[in-house]
Amino acid sequence: MHDGMTVEELARQAATGDPTALDRLLAELRPEVLRRCGRFLPCREDAEEAAQDVLLQVSRHIGSFEGRSRFSTWLYTVVANCCRQKYRELKRRAAEQPVVFEPSEHVDPRTTSVIAGSRVDLLDALDRLEREHPQLVAPLVYRDICQLDYAEVAERIGVPLGTLKSRLHEARKQVRPWLRAQ
Repeated sequence: MHDGMTVEELARQAATGDPTALDRLLAELRPEVLRRCGRFLPCREDAEEAAQDVLLQVSRHIGSFEGRSRFSTWLYTVVANCCRQKYRELKRRAAEQPVVFEPSEHVDPRTTSVIAGSRVDLLDALDRLEREHPQLVAPLVYRDICQLDYAEVAERIGVPLGTLKSRLHEARKQVRPWLRAQ
């Protein structure tokens, strides 16, 4: 019944309430979701937890996917939100329970959290950007992390292409020194 369907077709079918399509969609998505979560959370266990959260959110909220934009665009929003939520949770847990590491472990603090194996520089920069310039977060996440094309990002956030490019330029300008400072 669902043989040969693309992910986009499976998503539209699952959004109508078809449980078989949803099961197949989740199975198809898992490797890609895990890979994308790994861009935010390089520690495999953290990425796997975030990926599970993403798949759970997809299964719970697939009915809200109306097909006005591509499913992949809708999915990337869920991935970005779940990864950022997982990072905040890890950060909160680490603050409550400091972890002691063996001195022999060498971890580059600019790119990896000693606490959680997360991209601290990137995730902290996104949190700071969200506090200081909330309208700049989505363009940066969609274009530079989720690697959507410019037109897709502009459509997703509902702005003209020129506005998107301007916001993306400003977001990169804001974040660049924060990434170096870590």
